[in-house]
Amino acid sequence: MQIRQSQKRWIWAAFGTAIPLAMYFFSQVLVLYNEAVLVDMVRQQGQYAPVFFVLLFAIATSLGFPGNVISMVGGAVFGLAWGTVWSLLGATFGAMGAFLIARSLLHNWFTRQFGHLTLLQHLNRAIADHPFTLVVASRFTPLSPFSLLNFLFGLTPIDLKTYAWGTFLGLIPLTFAYSWFGITGYSALHGGDRLPVVFALSLLTLLTLLPMLTKKSGSRE
Repeated sequence: MQIRQSQKRWIWAAFGTAIPLAMYFFSQVLVLYNEAVLVDMVRQQGQYAPVFFVLLFAIATSLGFPGNVISMVGGAVFGLAWGTVWSLLGATFGAMGAFLIARSLLHNWFTRQFGHLTLLQHLNRAIADHPFTLVVASRFTPLSPFSLLNFLFGLTPIDLKTYAWGTFLGLIPLTFAYSWFGITGYSALHGGDRLPVVFALSLLTLLTLLPMLTKKSGSRE
């Protein structure tokens, strides 16, 4: 089919509009991975910084972006205690947002397409029997794909309240570790002591290895 001259102009106009928009979008997305830029952005909000930070965290994780860098920003800006608190709230709200998106848009279709699979039926029964424990366990380690799990839990029969509390409590150790790493890392980059960074990294490593160590210990008994 031959493309008319007028159609070509519309196509080029669409490309001319889409490319700058795409470049702007990706430049904003890259900001979510730049700790220094995020630290400055949050600090510029003044007394509204906590609200801005929690909203930023919640929106980013609702859309599937990882929250580890934002958690480190929370520690660098607000300190260990409040950085952990605001990051926990942002991560939990974001996880709930992704859960609700998956639940409202994909759950019924997913159940119709794959509900007959034996593996999925076993998984749903396991979640029905131990919903809170499974959510807490899935949040405990840095190896767990946080953003992906948010959407996947929305496809299961788990209820929102259990999911939200399990997420909040399960994220406490990891969020604390990331906030601490954010404080020590930011300080080290600005000439501070580097030893605390080692301790923060050690805690993250311990959280990473803990499920495997627990599994080995359980298999020996």
